[in-house]
Amino acid sequence: MAMVEIDNVHKFFGDLHVLKGTSLSVGQGEVCAILGPSGSGKSTLLRCVNVLEEIQAGAITVDGQLMGFHRDSSGTLHELTTKQLAAQRTNIGMVFQRFNLFPHMTALGNVMEAPVQVKGISKKEAAAKAKELLERVGLSDRAEHYPAQLSGGQQQRVAIARALAMEPDVMLFDEPTSALDPELVGEVLAVMKDLAQSGMTMMVVTHEMGFAREVADHVVFMDEGYIVEQGKPTDVFDHPSSDRTRDFLAKVL
Repeated sequence: MAMVEIDNVHKFFGDLHVLKGTSLSVGQGEVCAILGPSGSGKSTLLRCVNVLEEIQAGAITVDGQLMGFHRDSSGTLHELTTKQLAAQRTNIGMVFQRFNLFPHMTALGNVMEAPVQVKGISKKEAAAKAKELLERVGLSDRAEHYPAQLSGGQQQRVAIARALAMEPDVMLFDEPTSALDPELVGEVLAVMKDLAQSGMTMMVVTHEMGFAREVADHVVFMDEGYIVEQGKPTDVFDHPSSDRTRDFLAKVL
């Protein structure tokens, strides 16, 4: 069963055609790694899945639910209200390049905030869950630290715990290690590997080729708004069928 279904999606920014009929299916429990050069549409695709960007054509469903729209009894599509969109997004966790933590809140406070404010969970219950999640990402001893007191890798792990606190069906990662010093990348990738092994459906835009080869079930290569090639990691990395994929991999591996 497909958890995420992207069907012939087009996205424009003014006259710039960023996604040009993109179609992609991500199965439940699957890790999909999305590769490609800067400007290929990778991050935009993730943002469209979470309806942080509106699409101009096509459709995106997550767990069978049409994102950004509802269909009335006559079959006519209507855009969702801001409140309805927010409800849809609670099922999708997103981790960005920059950590976007609340600087005035501790790590524990950052992880607790959304369950309390959005789901109405009691602070006591949210704190207990947040402590579990911080332990899961290896930060139980940093619960009372503020973001400024944490390394970049630690901040990103708090951001992952914060996304998990909403118990999402899908996790989206937009180049989660690109803002980190090289020695901190491994600690974030280790958390993501653990998450993948737990059966979480994940879409990961990444330049970490080792992670894509080792952890992904499905690798997608994008260029200039198109999916040029996709398949199992062994197929895409070891036997790419496209000259463009071969050229890209030769430069980054």
